[in-house]
This record gives sequence, C-alpha cells and structure tokens, in this order.
Amino acid sequence: MISDKAIVEKGAKLGSGVVIEPFAYVGSGVELGDNCVVKSGAKLVGNTKIGENSKIYSYAIIGEGCQDIGHKPSGAESVIIGKNSVIREFATINSGTFKNEHCDGSTKIGDNAFIMAYCHIAHDCKVGNNIIFANNATLAGHVEIGDFTVVGGLTPIHQFVRIGEGCMIAGASGVSQDIVPFCLAEGNRAYIRGLNVVGLRRRFNKEVIDEIHSAFRKLQKAHDIKEIAAQLTNHDCEQVRKMAEFILNTTRGIPMHKGKQ
Repeated sequence: MISDKAIVEKGAKLGSGVVIEPFAYVGSGVELGDNCVVKSGAKLVGNTKIGENSKIYSYAIIGEGCQDIGHKPSGAESVIIGKNSVIREFATINSGTFKNEHCDGSTKIGDNAFIMAYCHIAHDCKVGNNIIFANNATLAGHVEIGDFTVVGGLTPIHQFVRIGEGCMIAGASGVSQDIVPFCLAEGNRAYIRGLNVVGLRRRFNKEVIDEIHSAFRKLQKAHDIKEIAAQLTNHDCEQVRKMAEFILNTTRGIPMHKGKQ
C-alpha cells in the first residue's frame, strides 16, 4: 500500500506488499524488496537497495551523500542493506565513495540489522549480519563491523577501525583501534577488557568457547601480540584462527591492555 500523500519518484522499484506511509519520500534510484515498510517522514534517496521484510522508521535518511567536503559525487554511489533489517527514527546512512582503489562506491549493511534511533553510518562502511547498534552509535567512514556484533549507545567509532565478529562494545565508549573477534571492549579510549562471554554462549558449544578462552589468555599475556597470533594461525579451531588472522592484519593496533599498543 502506497499512501497518496507519499512521494515515490518514477523509476523506484518496489517489491510486492511494500507499504509507504504518508509524507515518506522514495527517490527514483531506490529499490525495496518485498514487504518492506517505509514509515511517515522517512527519506530514501540515491542508489539505495533494501532487502525484503525491512522496516524504515520515521525521519530516517538513507542514501544521502557522505559528509566529506572533499568528495566529488559521481552519481553511482550506493547504499545496500540486507533483508529483515530495522532502521529506527532519525538514523542516517550515507552512500559510499570512489575516493581510492579500496572503495567500491558502496556502504553495505548485512541481513537482520537492528539500528536504533539517531545512529549514523558513514560512507564506505561495511557492516555484517545480525548486528545491533544502540541509540546514537556512530560509525565514521570506512569502518568495518563483523557479524553478530553489538555496539552500545553513545559510542563513536573512528574511521578505518575494524571490529571483529561477535564483539560487544560497551555504551559510551570511544573506539579508535581494532577490536579482536569475540571480545568485549569498553572505555574512552576503548580497550579490550575480556571476551564477550554472553555472545559466545549464545552461538558456540563449551569446547569451542574453551579454545577461544585459551587463545585469548595467550594473547592477553603476550609481549608481542602479533608473534602469538602468528603461532595460532594453524589452530584447529576456526574461531581462534579468525582471531589470529584479524590481529595479523591490523593497521590501527590492538588495545589489548588499557594504555598499551
């Protein structure tokens, strides 16, 4: 159902069962999957694609250009959001760029995202599946967030930071370095306090969790964290290998202990 008080530009592609409420705006380059809901006052523009069964709440703005005064838009920039996603009131998600060879022009968010009110996701971010961003979580440009990660409210994340799979970032933290998969980080500036035990128990059996614990203790005690990570790259446990490879690929450093690295 499309309200006669909504604006849907010619060229927009709407799946079956789409609902667009009064005073919503859907631009010509937007594509909405089946059963999407766009609530009153929401604005979708640019080359924005949103998967089926997603809901965009009032006054969210998706697809506007990036907040980078040096960016020169080409018109091909995009936002891609997966299925079953919820974008709450006043959230903003900016389109990507082609600023360098590492940028593919898109800002991407996976399936089953729950993005609460006033969150901001900047240009060229790559966000995984099954994430939760609490109110006022903000991602600067080029941030990468792994699957099953939770970011607490009022938490800013510095540009180019990577947060691994299954992390928990506490509210009111300020993240300026990379956070290893399956870890819990807090503080301003944030440091890795321990493992995200609650998240691990929801997804893995005791044997896997024990392997992750053992690896984490070695990393936590390490004088040279990359040396220990290199030793763990051939570990039998897939999750331990993910932790090791993440550490070896860091460019911003790993805040394993407060005030160090």
